[in-house]
Amino acid sequence: MAVKRALISVYDKRGIVELAQGLAALGVEIISTGGTYRTLQAAGVPVREVAEVAGFPEILDGRVKTLQPQIHAGILAIRSNPAHMAQLAEHGVTPIDLVVVNLYPFRETVANPAVTLEEAIEKIDIGGPTMVRAAAKNYQDVGVIVNPDRYADVLAELRATGDLSLRTRFALMLEAFQHTAVYDNAIAGWLATRGREIIAARAAGEAPPAGSGADSPFPQALSLTFTKVQELRYGENPHQLAAFYSDGTAAGTVIARAKQLHGKELSYNNINDAHAALELVKEFTEPAAVAVKHANPCGVAVAPTIAEAYRKACEADTVSIFGGIVALNRPCDRETAEELSKIFLEIVIAPSFEPDALKVLEKKKNLRLLEVGPIDPNPPAGFDMKRVGGGLLVQSWDAIAEDPAAWKAVTRTAPTAEQLRDLAFAMKVCKHVKSNAIVVAKGGQTLGVGAGQMNRIDAARFAIKQAGANVKGAVLASDAFFPFPDVVEAAGEAGIAAIVQPGGSIRDEESIARADALGIAMVFTGVRHFRH
Repeated sequence: MAVKRALISVYDKRGIVELAQGLAALGVEIISTGGTYRTLQAAGVPVREVAEVAGFPEILDGRVKTLQPQIHAGILAIRSNPAHMAQLAEHGVTPIDLVVVNLYPFRETVANPAVTLEEAIEKIDIGGPTMVRAAAKNYQDVGVIVNPDRYADVLAELRATGDLSLRTRFALMLEAFQHTAVYDNAIAGWLATRGREIIAARAAGEAPPAGSGADSPFPQALSLTFTKVQELRYGENPHQLAAFYSDGTAAGTVIARAKQLHGKELSYNNINDAHAALELVKEFTEPAAVAVKHANPCGVAVAPTIAEAYRKACEADTVSIFGGIVALNRPCDRETAEELSKIFLEIVIAPSFEPDALKVLEKKKNLRLLEVGPIDPNPPAGFDMKRVGGGLLVQSWDAIAEDPAAWKAVTRTAPTAEQLRDLAFAMKVCKHVKSNAIVVAKGGQTLGVGAGQMNRIDAARFAIKQAGANVKGAVLASDAFFPFPDVVEAAGEAGIAAIVQPGGSIRDEESIARADALGIAMVFTGVRHFRH
């Protein structure tokens, strides 16, 4: 069945004039609304207003314009159903064979943190999704286009055959339902979080409805909206399929918004490791460099300059950094680039790359360079999530602001000011190491990292061994309390000067007593940082 009549109503007008001109050249009658109608008319495209076809004007400031029987009957009628076609004839309805619609920019509107509830709600499209769903439901007879990138292919097929194949119609239907699902999820998700915060502030003093869960940050139904960025060569292993999706976050420093300036395509493991490196380097205000391998930091350092910070991070573990990911929290200059180019790295992440630095690093053909813009220390928007079989674990990000001044010295010896700075540095790193986690550090540099061990003493032994002779006078951080005093004993034997840990074990007094006996200063933070 040839396409004879098209309804076009779009917010995003990219390519719409060219599509309409192509349709008109094929003899397709075009009907349209509001701004789209005026755009097509100004371009000289023959077009009729929906109000004329429907016999009813646009009202309520345009809120009602396509919600008319003359429009929806023309879309929903099944052409092979004689009763449907007879009813169209009885009521003077002409079938609509192609619907071209995209929706009000809700996600773009609410990306502005200052958006009001009224502004957000006004960008909730009603007529558009209704037309899209109607056309998609009747895909065997009606083509539906929601993506401007489809215009050229659809027009080419119509020029070749005068109609759209069943495969094309089905693909367009699927894309249409995905489009409205993403749109509705974005609305539900924003209303359940930011929208609810606005209402709670306005309704302060009013009791929330019974059973509403209004006092919980977690909505009863969690709506997630992600758009595919790219398909990846494979997942963690070559036999696994993989793709990368973005939630459309418009603000903040996150790996999904990084701009790749150079190098080959990112892999699944690259993206996962890059996220880990970026989130850790965001912890520091002074120039900092982070090296990551298999999602764990292997070398971290701070220094007066970014070049010196990188040199220290590299020296922290010259073996593990090979083939790793490096993140910087300052622009990459030529001096730093020269240092980075001395070994094989997979990725370098930085707020920006100076032109001279790019010249140096671009000589490494496969090195990926990711520019993330000015560093925003805040965690990613929304929740931290982990998929499990049949469900989803959801939590807030581990973004608590530690205040070393509030930590409690529990031993007779208190840490010196210099030791306290190193303890704060070590705990920032420890937060980003897989549990059980132990970090040994000194002078704003990691010396040893014990990650992901099944017991804490093995993590400590590994970190101490890795630190080598530099361990004497260093500090040690633990992501959780000590169930036994064995870690303190190992630290004392190695010459560790100070320890930071959350505390909270029923055997805390044993660990404190051993620290006192060994002359080790120990502080409790009261905050655990498991990372599984």
